[in-house]
Amino acid sequence: MTDQTTAAPDDTGKAGFDRRLVPPMVLGSILNPINSTIVAVALVPIGAAFGAPPSQTAWLVSALYLATALGQPIVGRLIDIFGPRRLFLLSTSLVGVAGVVGTLAPNLGVLVAARVLLGFGTCAGYPAAMALLRSEAKRTGQDSPAGVLTVLAVANQTIAVIGPLLGGLLIGVGGWRSTFALNIPLAAVAVALGVLRLPRQPHTGAAARSSVAQIDLPGMGLFAAMLFSLLMFLMNLHAGAWYLPVITVAAGACFTVRELRAKTPFIDLRVLAGNAPLLATYGRALVAYVVSYAFLYGFTQWTEEGYGLSPLHAGLVQIPMFLVGIAVSVTVGRRNGVFGKLLVGGVGQIAACALMLTLSAGSPLWMLVVVAVVFGVPQGSNSLALQNSVYFQSDPQRTGSSAGLLRTFAYLGSMVASSATAASFGQHAGTPGMHHLAWIMLGAGVLYLLITVFDRSLRHLSAGPAEPTRTA
Repeated sequence: MTDQTTAAPDDTGKAGFDRRLVPPMVLGSILNPINSTIVAVALVPIGAAFGAPPSQTAWLVSALYLATALGQPIVGRLIDIFGPRRLFLLSTSLVGVAGVVGTLAPNLGVLVAARVLLGFGTCAGYPAAMALLRSEAKRTGQDSPAGVLTVLAVANQTIAVIGPLLGGLLIGVGGWRSTFALNIPLAAVAVALGVLRLPRQPHTGAAARSSVAQIDLPGMGLFAAMLFSLLMFLMNLHAGAWYLPVITVAAGACFTVRELRAKTPFIDLRVLAGNAPLLATYGRALVAYVVSYAFLYGFTQWTEEGYGLSPLHAGLVQIPMFLVGIAVSVTVGRRNGVFGKLLVGGVGQIAACALMLTLSAGSPLWMLVVVAVVFGVPQGSNSLALQNSVYFQSDPQRTGSSAGLLRTFAYLGSMVASSATAASFGQHAGTPGMHHLAWIMLGAGVLYLLITVFDRSLRHLSAGPAEPTRTA
């Protein structure tokens, strides 16, 4: 990547990170989480408007996750090839189009299509931010993105706090369609910031042809088929879906053969297989988000059905988790190293899951708040540590696709959490089901901690100025 930008020298006389890049990076990265959280309070009024049951409106959540899980690594790879500017502008423009489609949607099917567009449109924000960090490190010779990574983590967690509250306010003022209309001004501002501040990457005719030649369309198609069938199976765990894992295995086998033979593979499996630390990071992301999403959705369902809180009060119980998460991100973000952050996150997950096992319908309300507070520790520590890990463990030429794969594994974790929640609760989110889910979460938390403790490479991984790992 040859993006160039300018920045004023710092007090040492060296050019530092170009802070003008931070606003588009942050705004681009929060487009996905704001659309993930704001829809939570819109599902009921949307169902009432279209006469759709919860089983159908649930596709408004799943459609975004499916599109994002598929699109993140693909868009990330395109960012590696063409640079972040073009993909950022194209994707954020698509967010605006999705906002228009959703605002004017005449039925639920069109609304689901709008959520798919939103999923693909929000794919570029995070990989573009990571690629910009890498290009700035190359330009300045200062490989120290910890501060900016902390800003990204805090911004995403802040959106998680205000998303449902903002959604409720918008619905109260303009109805559920306003939650889609919000994307129109957000996209306009993001595009404007991208045009004004993101560095250009000049292409000669020969360079453009070379870049196009690097696009592995067959590999991307097979990857999409493999992941889509897997995600659909995780969302529909029943005997009638037996053909989905068969498709997953077949597409995976074809994908492997293709990538091993391709001159410029979409995902270089040989190099990825040789980068055990990065694979371990992806594994940690998967199990971490199993715990995180199971708590976010499963525990919340129990607080309403099993404990008897109103939806408003159930949402308020979650707020301490996000506030503590923000505080933890700011605190640990000032420290170098990744191992300590991951260790804190792993222990925090186990402690929080153990506390869930002590709850019952008769527990005092303050105990629910305590559980949320404890869950805030891994919420803040894990997300930041995983970002740091991918930045330093990935190939500098594949930062975008590596960052996209991190999000893909996170969404795989969310799908596993969704299936585990459905299996644990059945028809009613009662206390026995919550305890069953807590045991599953506890197992995932222990696995996360073991993967961390036995990964010796983490001891040498710095989140401050250091030479990043170059083996993936």
